[in-house]
Amino acid sequence: MRWWPIRARRLAPPPPPDDMLVIEDRLRRNVEDVLAIRDRQVRGGIVVFRGDLTTEPSRALDLLIDRFRPAGYTPYLREEGGLVVVQALPQTQTVVPAEPRRNVVLFSLTCITMLLAGLGFVGAPMFDALRTAPSFFLRFFAGIPFAATLLAVLVVHEFGHYFAARYHGASVSLPYFVPAPPPILGYLLFGLPIGVPFGTLGAIILMRSPARDRNSLFDIAAAGPLAGLAVAFPAIVVGLGWSSVVPTPPEGYSGFGDSLLTWGLAYLRFGPIPPGHMLFTHPMVDAAWAGLLVTALNLIPVGQLDGGRIVYALFGRRHRAVGRATVMALLGLGVAAFFWTLHTPGADMALALGSSLNWFMWAGLISLLVGLHHSPPLDDLSPLSWGRRAIGIACLILLVLMLPPFLFQIKAG
Repeated sequence: MRWWPIRARRLAPPPPPDDMLVIEDRLRRNVEDVLAIRDRQVRGGIVVFRGDLTTEPSRALDLLIDRFRPAGYTPYLREEGGLVVVQALPQTQTVVPAEPRRNVVLFSLTCITMLLAGLGFVGAPMFDALRTAPSFFLRFFAGIPFAATLLAVLVVHEFGHYFAARYHGASVSLPYFVPAPPPILGYLLFGLPIGVPFGTLGAIILMRSPARDRNSLFDIAAAGPLAGLAVAFPAIVVGLGWSSVVPTPPEGYSGFGDSLLTWGLAYLRFGPIPPGHMLFTHPMVDAAWAGLLVTALNLIPVGQLDGGRIVYALFGRRHRAVGRATVMALLGLGVAAFFWTLHTPGADMALALGSSLNWFMWAGLISLLVGLHHSPPLDDLSPLSWGRRAIGIACLILLVLMLPPFLFQIKAG
């Protein structure tokens, strides 16, 4: 998956109390004409003012940013107890010198591991012919249909975030792609097909500054999944055109589980699959399936995931309740997957546990690593536009359509 964390804010030690009194007075004089102050507090190196805004939140933020910057502070606006809170936090470094060498190295390694992973997906006759080529170098390129498709989805996804962030003036890093050993590498090294079937764990983009408001937060979060979907959807449609329905092998087969979206597209292309037959997919379909899965996982409405940011833009502080409900839903999905698989012909306890373990692990990772917390934008008062609200609801619907209840399925012959 792709993680998109915001670096934890590391505040400098607070100045001496006498200096803080001077800083508080200076900031107060810069706030008084945009906020009718009712209360003020000093918490270490942080200064908090409460009162009533005398101008629009967006204009107040522009004024306060310019006025607080010489003092080394950044303003945050939010609502609390019916009053507007202006919180002045010490500035952190947001402009970091570009060092693209690490990004290029990680991207190159990811290309290699994804090509190796692509060797495990057959069904493209032109590239399958390379598997018997006398040169190992040529055999290596048999994985291109899978690797190129999935890489295109991930690259477009990440740069969707990147360019949206740059458009809104946020400081953001280039993507850090995360290579992962594919099963074929585990088989060559250890004699066991262990590894990540896609050859990658996604990519990371580091946000080094907060979003300006909920609208910019939403744009940055939604740009990645929607851009990636714009590649994955036509890829799976084209790939299904190159796929075929074949008789089921006598020993049965295993494959990726269907989501509502992938099942519907396959049904539109082939209709009902006759008994004793299976869909033999082109590698482009397998890569697009992986791209849709990555998109769906990122749209899960929790914490710092893309879906968590979208939900924060939609519901503000109520995003925590949505996150808790989502974790419970993942646990419920794991329980349902266990009992459904256990009652499938040919399944056993080990397969049932494997079907449910994915969702239990995902719920655990979200709870322990991703968390339910989300950093607020600078202006947490200005509402999200209605057009973005509609797109946000559509993104949550897409999550339901793209998330497969079972990551893998086994069919008896």
